[in-house]
Amino acid sequence: MAVDSSKVFWIRSRTVLISLSLVVLVGGFALPARSQQSPAFQGALGVYDLPGTQASAGEQQPDQQAPGSISGKVVDQSGAAIGGARVKLSRDDQSPSQEILTDSDGQFSFADVAPGPFHLTITSQDLTPQTFDDTLHPGQAYSLPLVMMMVATQVTEVRVGVTPLERAQDEVNEEDKQRMFGVIPNFFVTYDPHPVPLTPKLKFKLAWKSSVDPFTFLAIGAVAGAEQAGNQWRGYGQGAQGYGKRYGATYADVFGGTFVGGAVLPSLLKQDPRYFYQGSGSKGSRILHALASSVMCRGDNGNLEPNYSNIGGAFASGGLATLYAPPGSRSGARLVVSTALIRIGETAVANVFQEFFIRKVTPGARRRTEAQP
Repeated sequence: MAVDSSKVFWIRSRTVLISLSLVVLVGGFALPARSQQSPAFQGALGVYDLPGTQASAGEQQPDQQAPGSISGKVVDQSGAAIGGARVKLSRDDQSPSQEILTDSDGQFSFADVAPGPFHLTITSQDLTPQTFDDTLHPGQAYSLPLVMMMVATQVTEVRVGVTPLERAQDEVNEEDKQRMFGVIPNFFVTYDPHPVPLTPKLKFKLAWKSSVDPFTFLAIGAVAGAEQAGNQWRGYGQGAQGYGKRYGATYADVFGGTFVGGAVLPSLLKQDPRYFYQGSGSKGSRILHALASSVMCRGDNGNLEPNYSNIGGAFASGGLATLYAPPGSRSGARLVVSTALIRIGETAVANVFQEFFIRKVTPGARRRTEAQP
C-alpha cells in the first residue's frame, strides 16, 4: 500500500515539536533551583554560568590584618585593685611601644592592636614587676588572666664597721693590758701603725690605770727606800717617818706628772700622750724618732706638733716638788727646772727602750705588730 509522503512529513514534524516542547518544559522547571545559586544563562542544551559572576578568593577568606585588643586587671595579694600601675605594650618589630595606667578598678585595655607576638610589662611602686608574652590573632579580643602583683622583697644593706670611738676604745683596752715581762705596766705606747685619736675620757683612763697600778706602788716604794738609803732629802729624816715622807713625795711627783702630762694637758691641748712605736727604718731614724718624741708629739688631728703636754707635765712635777720638799731643799725655780729636765730626759731614754727593747718583752705587743701588713 502506498504511503502518502505529505502525511509522513506532518507526523514527523509534530513529533519533533512535541519533543522540543518537553525539553523546554523540563528546563523551565529546573530554572528556579539553579537560579538560587548563581546567575546563569539557561538554554535548551543546559545552564551556563555567566562570566564574572563567581566570588573572588579574597572575598571568601577573612581579613588577615584585622586589629584586635588586649585587656586585663591588676590586683595585689589581697585581691584589691591596683590603680595607677604602669602597663607597657611592646612588639618584636620596630613599632613604638605603648604605655597606659590602670584605672581605679585596676583595669587596662589596648585597642586597635595589630596581630602578632606581643610583650606586656606591668610595674607599680614597691611591687614586683610582672611580664607576659603571647600572640594576638587577627580580630581577637585578648583578655589576660587576673594579674596579681606581689610586694617586692625588701633588701636592707647593712654595713658592718667600727666607728673611730670604738676603735679608740679597743686600742686602750689592749694598751692597759700591755706589761713588760707580763708584770711592769707599759700603757702609754701604741704599736698600731694607724691609731685613732683618744677621747679625753680614754686619756684619763690610761693615766688613772698607770697611777694606781700595784706595780707603781711597789716601784715607788723601791725608789723611796733607795733615797732613804742614800739619805737624799735629808730634811725628811730617817726611820719609818722619813721613809713615809719620801714615799709620799715620790708618789705625788709620779701621780701629778702622769695626770698633768698624760691626761689634763693632752685633753686641753688635743694631743696624744702615747709613744708611737715606729719599728721600721734605719737604726738612726728610729733613735731620732724616739728622742724627738719627748719634745714632739702627734696631735689629735694627726699633725706633728711640739709636745707641750709632756713638757708641761714635767714642769708641773717640778712645781709640785717645791710644795712638799723639805725646807732645806726648796730652791725655787732651780728645783722646778731641774726636775722638769730630769723628767724630759727620762722620757727620751724610755722612748729609746720602747723602740728597741720593750716591745720584745711585752707579750701580745710583738704578735700585734708582726700581724700588721
